[in-house]
Amino acid sequence: MRTISTAEVIDALRNTVDPEIGLNIVDLGLIYGIRIDEGNNLDVRVTMTSPMCPVTSIILADIQLRLEHLENAGKVSIDLIWDPAWTPEMITEEARLGLQ
Repeated sequence: MRTISTAEVIDALRNTVDPEIGLNIVDLGLIYGIRIDEGNNLDVRVTMTSPMCPVTSIILADIQLRLEHLENAGKVSIDLIWDPAWTPEMITEEARLGLQ
């Protein structure tokens, strides 16, 4: 079985877009960590722009679906965390330019 790479996970996550902002969650800086074990089980730590984010469930469901569809993916676990709190400074420079 081929091991899934972190780059593959990031590429898949770039397809998950925050519908309120219109940017993908990677460029928004919402991904806090990715762990892949020897069985291709994926553990992703993610946050939202705000604890009151009205689209949290939509984003989490999309993450789950996209990661489950990676070839050879094992169990997918998503940990929603709030510390450290997200700030706009976490947006990539490229994405920031796109917002202007």
